[in-house]
Amino acid sequence: MIDIKYHIASLVAVFLALGIGLLMGTTLLGNDTLIDYQKQVTNRLETQLENLRQKNESVETMANELEMDLNIQTEFNNKVLPVLVHNKLENINLAVIETNGYRFSSTLIDTLELAEANITSITSFMHYSEDQLPGDLTQSLGWADNNTEYENLSSFVAAKIADAIITGEMENVDLLAQANIIQVSGTYGESLDGIILVGGSQDEDTARKESLDLPLLDTFKSHELAIYGVEETSAGYSYMEFYQKQRLTATVDNIDTVPGQLALVLSIDGQPGHYGVKSTAQRLLPELKTSQGGDGGA
Repeated sequence: MIDIKYHIASLVAVFLALGIGLLMGTTLLGNDTLIDYQKQVTNRLETQLENLRQKNESVETMANELEMDLNIQTEFNNKVLPVLVHNKLENINLAVIETNGYRFSSTLIDTLELAEANITSITSFMHYSEDQLPGDLTQSLGWADNNTEYENLSSFVAAKIADAIITGEMENVDLLAQANIIQVSGTYGESLDGIILVGGSQDEDTARKESLDLPLLDTFKSHELAIYGVEETSAGYSYMEFYQKQRLTATVDNIDTVPGQLALVLSIDGQPGHYGVKSTAQRLLPELKTSQGGDGGA
């Protein structure tokens, strides 16, 4: 993309140089041909500068129009979404687990609550290395170096958290929260209808799908829970293909957007699939069914 300000500054510098050249040519050479040539160059540069000014104005106009369109779209989404999700998830208990380590948009929770879902707990795994886990903590958790059930300590920790979400046993949770390995809000141990797993990572080096997501999935699958794998549009390293290979109930790759959040609500409401805007998605949205009997149901 052209840097207009830099280009204009460059042209101004050229004008100054030409001015000096004209003065020197007149004073030292008295050469009319040289002076005429320099005037022609100056005229061409003036034309180019005018073209750039007009182009800059055109770009600014286009940017203003795009911003206006975005504001209109945002207002439309905010008005329509509550109508589309109204009562869709009434009496549905969901636990949200974030493994990407860089948080997720609060609008996800807002949308689930608009749909009348009951968010029993939100668990966030922080970025950490196994070296950060002190020996007394790992001993308290029951980890042994000769453990053969789990590939590594992180997988063991993830499985412990999944168990706690199901059973409500908080001892391990409290220890990990105090060590800033996880952050937790809500209540563990409540009856659940489904799990929302927020994955994706900034890059492949920080991906933790094998060490965190997989043991979480294995535990929840053993309890026959519906699992919905989601990530934000901007995720530099997508988990969607991994989630789909694990046969999750549904996946959504643009959960930071209104269409993505609507797709998740409709998936939980009985239209599972792989939704979003990335190559792994089957379509943007489930079918939008008309409500019958005025009860907001599908």
